[in-house]
Amino acid sequence: MSTSSTAQGAPALALRGLWKRFGEKVAVAGIDLTVPAGSFYGLVGPNGAGKTTTLSMATGLLRPDAGSVHVQGLDLWRDPDAAKRTLGVLPDGMRLFDRLTGEQMVMYAGLLRGMDRETVAARTAELLDALDLRRESGTLVIDYSAGMTKKIALATAMVHAPRVMVLDEPFEAVDPVSATNIIQILGHYVDGGGTVVVSSHVMDLVQRMCDHVAIIAGGQVLAAGTVDEVRGGRSLDETFVELVGGRREGQGLEWLRTS
Repeated sequence: MSTSSTAQGAPALALRGLWKRFGEKVAVAGIDLTVPAGSFYGLVGPNGAGKTTTLSMATGLLRPDAGSVHVQGLDLWRDPDAAKRTLGVLPDGMRLFDRLTGEQMVMYAGLLRGMDRETVAARTAELLDALDLRRESGTLVIDYSAGMTKKIALATAMVHAPRVMVLDEPFEAVDPVSATNIIQILGHYVDGGGTVVVSSHVMDLVQRMCDHVAIIAGGQVLAAGTVDEVRGGRSLDETFVELVGGRREGQGLEWLRTS
């Protein structure tokens, strides 16, 4: 296999033995995860579970202390340019060039990917329409709401038509109508052969839109497979709580009672 082409039949993402420590804290402790090509894969876990750290390592934004990442069969850290060309990434808390307008931001992202200006302009217009940002296309990103900023960042991850999209909390601060539109866009993308990996805290959303899911806690994978396999005949919420634990009965706080 040449370093510039992906392996036929390879998983979209293959994470093997990933470790990451920040000082004394172990954020990711030997994660193994395989994301099949053409899947809509959900990554769920409590706050501090290691989801963002895992996705950052899986996309080349953070170097692991140990382990390997392959994207479409390409070793991310040995051949980063070729591997990253296949990726569209929406990191958590992504910083944008917020002195650009929304339209300029998406155009800039496409041109950075080496696309010709005519193609970038056509795709930018379509994305702005699909994400209901056409009216704000000439507004500076710094003046966008949190939800609009999330949507324009998503557009920058999609403009080059990647083979794999890795989206960290893409629905955070996004209104329900826009979320439904985004799910439909991503669903069509998967139907066309793309792969989506999405992290979310909303179990019902993951259960409805994903065909595969992994539950992560304490920097480790507790369960992974198809949604039906992982939930085992129950709701994903129930399986999640049982595996992760930490549920509280709400006792105490009597001072909150009004009668």
